[in-house]
Amino acid sequence: MRFGAGVPTVEVTDLKDGDFLLDVREDDEWQAGHAEGALHIPIGDFVARYGELTEAAPQDGRVHVICRSGGRSAQVTMYLVQQGVDAVNVDGGMQVWAAAGRPVVTDEGQPGHIL
Repeated sequence: MRFGAGVPTVEVTDLKDGDFLLDVREDDEWQAGHAEGALHIPIGDFVARYGELTEAAPQDGRVHVICRSGGRSAQVTMYLVQQGVDAVNVDGGMQVWAAAGRPVVTDEGQPGHIL
């Protein structure tokens, strides 16, 4: 699923271990399952909690933004790019992440699933 030519995008298969991942899904989606080590800031809280991202993101590093399928993360990616952040949308989101065999966990470290 593509969300316009202006949204920088990467494929799940392009992500490497240790890449910084920002998950913008809602709390119930996150609790069901997420990528281990991702930072969670729901899209509805994103602007108010922007400082959490700037504190957690690597200096001069890329922010990989992910949601369920790529729509919400595309919106956040465009916002970040407008702020001068090197950000990319993860194409297909957590659905493609899980389908590619990438681990999905709960906060307790148990196997999770995508809502």
